[in-house]
Amino acid sequence: MEQKQKVYLRLANGKTFAGYSFGKYGKTDGEVVFATGMTGYPESLTDPSYSGQILVFTYPLIGNYGVPAFAKDDTAKSVQDGFESGRIQVRGVIISNYSFDYSHFDAATSLGKWLEDNNIPGIYGIDTRELTKVLRTTGVMLGRITTDAVDGAMDIIDPNETNLAGEVGVKEPVIYTPKKKSTKKILLVDCGVKNNIIRNFLKRGAEVIRVPYDHDPSSSQFEFDGIFVSNGPGDPKMCKSTVENLRKSFDLGVPIFGICLGSQILGLSAGADTYKLKFGHRSQNQPCIEIGGHCYITSQNHGYAVDTKTLPAEWSEWFINNNDGTNEGVKHNTKPFFAVQFHPESSPGPNDTGWLFDMFIDSI
Repeated sequence: MEQKQKVYLRLANGKTFAGYSFGKYGKTDGEVVFATGMTGYPESLTDPSYSGQILVFTYPLIGNYGVPAFAKDDTAKSVQDGFESGRIQVRGVIISNYSFDYSHFDAATSLGKWLEDNNIPGIYGIDTRELTKVLRTTGVMLGRITTDAVDGAMDIIDPNETNLAGEVGVKEPVIYTPKKKSTKKILLVDCGVKNNIIRNFLKRGAEVIRVPYDHDPSSSQFEFDGIFVSNGPGDPKMCKSTVENLRKSFDLGVPIFGICLGSQILGLSAGADTYKLKFGHRSQNQPCIEIGGHCYITSQNHGYAVDTKTLPAEWSEWFINNNDGTNEGVKHNTKPFFAVQFHPESSPGPNDTGWLFDMFIDSI
């Protein structure tokens, strides 16, 4: 058993939680959010949509199956199994009980060692149920993990006021070629794409051309058959160039598909508005209803949504969240432009909506 070092979580509303350090012993700032999934912490911690955030796991025991071998790769040239990007994306981790003894055939190290090696602070031993109630009632808020119970003013910069998507995506194009001969090419606008989205396209035999968030498809040097706008962190309104470039792309006559942040960006490009949810949707069991169709269980990680009251007449709401009625997808009435707020690629989570990738490929 490691020696316990006291650390603290201070919230912007003045509330403080005391716990013990694992990972890096130090300070970090960010937006404190909670996720309710029971498994998949390596995938969640490397999900670029969590950039700028301190993640609270509501499941009481974390770390019990360790972490697979991890090759840090900021070049994004490889799509590593078991992880959703080439680095840990969260700024901090908060859990109730940390399992120092891990066991799994695929484990190469402990969660705490992995965090420490990547300079990510963590806290265990706090009442995450109470913390989640605070965030659920008050709304997600800024916070600080600190080694000092009295740590001065909370002068934290809100990560949502910066262009996080521009920070987490590739800076130069990267091309992924499927094992079987490719007949279709997808221009993937990277706002913080998850690895499993790329895997899903490659599995379906499509070549993926991954370009930066501000790449303009209408003047691209690449040939492509469809445009995909990825998930990613932060406020979609910070992605001004992505929104404008996608709006111009409507005239190209190629199918467009978006996921998560990509759905919000598509909504903004169409002329709709977006807004911040009180505490967001971050879980693996969100029920979503397709208008006029089935209810699906989905994996989600987002804090913003499209305001469907502002959708232009030529656009329609496609999916809604069965828990709170918020938007979960939009589509054009006559053209092959569509997007969903949830994650059909899961990782972690259910595969119920994987057919959306087939739908996009078939539309090309």
